[in-house]
Amino acid sequence: MASHSLSFFFRVLLLLFLTTLSERIKGQGVGINYGQIANNLPSPARVAVLLRSLNITRVKLYDADPNVLFSFSNSQVDFMIGLGNEYLQNMSTDPTKAQAWLQQRLEPHISKTRITSIVVGNEIFKTNDHVLIGNLLPAMKSVYTALTNLGLEKQVAVTSAHSLDILQTSYPPSSGSFKEEFIQYLEPLLDFHSQIKSPFLINAYPFFAYKDSPKEVPLEYVLFEPNPGMVDPNTNLHYDNMLFAQVDALYSAIKTLGHTDVEVRISETGWPSKGDENEIGASPENAALYNGNLLKLIQQRKGTPAKQSVPIDVYVFALFNENLKPGPVSERNYGLFYPDGKPVYNVGMQGYLPDIIYTSKATTTKVNSCFFLFNISISSYF
Repeated sequence: MASHSLSFFFRVLLLLFLTTLSERIKGQGVGINYGQIANNLPSPARVAVLLRSLNITRVKLYDADPNVLFSFSNSQVDFMIGLGNEYLQNMSTDPTKAQAWLQQRLEPHISKTRITSIVVGNEIFKTNDHVLIGNLLPAMKSVYTALTNLGLEKQVAVTSAHSLDILQTSYPPSSGSFKEEFIQYLEPLLDFHSQIKSPFLINAYPFFAYKDSPKEVPLEYVLFEPNPGMVDPNTNLHYDNMLFAQVDALYSAIKTLGHTDVEVRISETGWPSKGDENEIGASPENAALYNGNLLKLIQQRKGTPAKQSVPIDVYVFALFNENLKPGPVSERNYGLFYPDGKPVYNVGMQGYLPDIIYTSKATTTKVNSCFFLFNISISSYF
């Protein structure tokens, strides 16, 4: 009897420890992008176990996959779901289309799965399709109106994710400005963000800057490694990494359009572990440094030099390597994990991916767990 009580006591202590650890990670502003452009990924039910073991509690999807949302029912994971670019035209002209999409994709899950944001469109400005760009804000407004009709506008935010290509100037950060041809769309878009108090999302990749100019851009500066950095001549603020400089350049650009009340969050950032011959810098060593050092900054609740009181809010790209993504080799090698659950490189976390999960209404059974341990102790991040 005493042995049974002691065993129960230690299980309770372990549960309390994991819960506390999970809350600490959640509070740091770290999330993960869960892309699925692949034919060899584990089932969403298995992924739910993996993320729980890693204490990752924020996930961004590129759609509203019902299998994923169902698999994370009654979990402590907050989801950003995606509404693809292909929906924008219809929703911009017919608000009932947005209402129907929400009723089909969001309502069946919202009571059990924590959906906190809808990302309307992805990198719309990068398409240079001015018709599509013009559809973005009306579509966002349709989604927001539909959420309001359902009484969910305070529970679920409406936003969109953008590429850094929207910037005309990013150096120095205090001189950040938007491309002239996009300002007519960005001014009302930022007004809407301000009105509904939703964040402005940016996909930021210092890797691209290094790849394009490896002789001009110091590798240490993009990998958060010790380096002299640079001083903004207008503000005297010191920058020791490119990601923070990019974020502050975006804040400066937003300010030029009259807003200091819109928060910038990083919806994607990462580093590829493999690339084509001309993709200089793509390696597992550099990817481990980039993401490992980024996790440290998030854990320390670091803000950028211009926004020191606002801890950076980041979704790392990506959870898995995705073998069907088009483009250069790097596009298929941003994952922290291979599809079998093994780490691509070490960033100081541990977790496991079960081989099989049998699911019924009554039970969920895990069989033959694949367990892995990173070499760097997780305690170094807490």
